[in-house]
Amino acid sequence: MTTAPRRVLSLATLYPNRAQPRFGTFVARSLEALAARGDWRVTVINPIGVPPLALGRYRTLAAAAVSGIEHGVEVHRPRYTLIPKIGGRFNPGAIVRRTLPLIHRLHAEAPFDLVDAQFFYPDGPAAAAIARALNLPLSIKARGADISYWGCKPFALPMLRAAAAQADGLLAVSDALARDMAAIGLPREKIAIHYTGLDRTRFHPRDKAGARGWIAGNLGLSIPASAPILASVGALIPRKGQSYVIRALPALADAHLLLVGKGEDEPTLRALAASLDVEERVHFLGSLDHEALPQVLSAADAMVLPSASEGLANAWVEALACGTPLVITDAGGARELVRDRSAGLIVARDPDAIAEGVAALLAAPPAPDTVAANAAAFSWDANAAALAEYYNRLTGAR
Repeated sequence: MTTAPRRVLSLATLYPNRAQPRFGTFVARSLEALAARGDWRVTVINPIGVPPLALGRYRTLAAAAVSGIEHGVEVHRPRYTLIPKIGGRFNPGAIVRRTLPLIHRLHAEAPFDLVDAQFFYPDGPAAAAIARALNLPLSIKARGADISYWGCKPFALPMLRAAAAQADGLLAVSDALARDMAAIGLPREKIAIHYTGLDRTRFHPRDKAGARGWIAGNLGLSIPASAPILASVGALIPRKGQSYVIRALPALADAHLLLVGKGEDEPTLRALAASLDVEERVHFLGSLDHEALPQVLSAADAMVLPSASEGLANAWVEALACGTPLVITDAGGARELVRDRSAGLIVARDPDAIAEGVAALLAAPPAPDTVAANAAAFSWDANAAALAEYYNRLTGAR
């Protein structure tokens, strides 16, 4: 007799939509891989926050609040009222008020077995209220900034602790993040480590000369064949530390820096590059799709990301899988990936230290296949299998 698949309701403010197709793609890939297994049916509530007067980017975002079946996952995108910059404390309640009628209807049509939050704030407290309303088990996942940023907010920390106390299980993307969660009062005994996944059909070692030719032809980059290439993949925000990499460039003669991502720091970074007379060696590529990103990483001699905090960055894993060593700071799960020089170097968050680390790798680069072996355990299939086992444990499934 075939057992009917169990049903998880996943609340995810981090999730791709038409206006932000690269936003939270790692959440979507994980849940899509889970749904593809067939033992869990996945329904995602991806609430879209829009101010009362939706202007500029919020107008585009409001238009992206479209529901449907996406890669085997049922996705609902209700809009809730967001007050930009100052309304963070109210977002969990606003999400619950807006989504609960829809969730009650979905639950009546086909009951859920588990409520899941894909980010600790505002998703966690909101999912806790939903789980109470449905009388269901609760899981909450932490990814990094939800702990390092929101865990320092006096209004948010009690909500994080209350949600964690209610939860039947908690997930962290690295052991280091689990320690950070415990340090702010979340119960360590409930936390399981759930590493990210990887699309192994796209992220794998490629011919470096071929990748450099691809980015020249497809991204219009004119970089001398002898010039080292550094990639930095992450949102352009101060926490990611791209300014430190730009400040390291004067000590790295001829090296070119490819910045992949968008964010509020872009004007500041452009001005910094100009002030250091390296603007011709700094290339702002914006967000890249899954065809372009592996080419950029494969063309690079190192992936440099001096973050102030992380959980376990997907970009680290993707770079390693492409055979590109890392130069990163001792943030989050860095030491869980960079165990020896075959994966790169961990350096101080300082331009001189970054320059020294890059120069050392350029002088004696590890072989791409050796680098890629550090990411051998990562795949979306493995990620989904671990998630299904964890969900089964929380719900008592066999």
